[in-house]
Amino acid sequence: MSGTEETGAPAAGTAARTGPPGAAAGEAAPQPPKEHGAGDGRAGRRIRQVRELGILLALALLVAVTTLANPGFLSGQSVRDLLLGATLLTILAVGQSMVLITRNVDLSVGSVMGLSAFAVGVTFVSLPGLPTPIVMAIGVLVGTLCGVVNGVLVAAARVPALVVTLGTLYMFRGIDYWWAGGRQINAADMPDGFLGLARITLFGIPLPAVVALAVVLAAGWYLRNYRSGRELYAVGSEPAAARLVGIPVDRRVFAPFVINGSLAGLAGVLYAARFGTLDATVGTGLELEVVAAAVVGGVAIFGGSGTVYGAALGALLLSTIDAALPMLQVGSFWQQAVVGLLILVSIGLDRLLAVRAARRLRGGGSRGA
Repeated sequence: MSGTEETGAPAAGTAARTGPPGAAAGEAAPQPPKEHGAGDGRAGRRIRQVRELGILLALALLVAVTTLANPGFLSGQSVRDLLLGATLLTILAVGQSMVLITRNVDLSVGSVMGLSAFAVGVTFVSLPGLPTPIVMAIGVLVGTLCGVVNGVLVAAARVPALVVTLGTLYMFRGIDYWWAGGRQINAADMPDGFLGLARITLFGIPLPAVVALAVVLAAGWYLRNYRSGRELYAVGSEPAAARLVGIPVDRRVFAPFVINGSLAGLAGVLYAARFGTLDATVGTGLELEVVAAAVVGGVAIFGGSGTVYGAALGALLLSTIDAALPMLQVGSFWQQAVVGLLILVSIGLDRLLAVRAARRLRGGGSRGA
């Protein structure tokens, strides 16, 4: 899907069609007609809204079927566990979405989350008198530094993101194994106040889920209302064209990696608070599930399209599938098959919409010539 669809920017060549017959080249028309690009923007928004509505309907259907088979699925404790289970994936999917929008990918998020979680545990053990907020900030800082490493290698060195983050996936995991040295940190090594964060509720919603919701809303607001956020879509749609119009492409590519690293660090902090047991394997294999959540939620793997709201819905859908299918006595093989099918359908839909948008733009240009 093109960046024109995402932002509603005018299509190229519109200015040449706005003047009255016989007007001089470059002369502005007093009352330009309705622009083709603006219609594409509205069409793109409608497509995203329909797609996100489809995810909501699929989620509601899955919950309804599971509840009929097992009425306890919607008990208070089950809903709480479901929200807590979706929290980490939602936070990670938001950061991954911002990276994907710029036509990149970060495969190191699972390792970053694990390293940040272990850093939190080690800090509590090594400095037991340190205030909990400072320890939590250290966990986020570790994730941020990892994001800086990824961002510098991709944006400044211009190494493909797939290669960079595949390498840092193993590098950060190796650091975690070296740091852990085979030891495990248990809940007894951390203060009760920190571990109690997962048990705090606001209006019946677990505090970590509230944090995840705040992350989604903040990221969505930034992408929609700030110029630098909207420029991420332009970079993902066509990096060369974005550079030609003066967008600082390298900086726009660098920032999402840093944000993604910070959110992975935040996820590591929340993981430590919820589970309390930490070792070097935390977050192993999570990166593919994070990418899946974003793609299923409508974030194009080819860049330039999607919203963090859709990614959050995708994370909630995948978390619900993980919780519901065992209650429906569906084997683990079929659980993975369902997720794989959702990914394939999402990618196929993205390509179909991108081809359709390209044809519409070419048709609009030829009609206006």
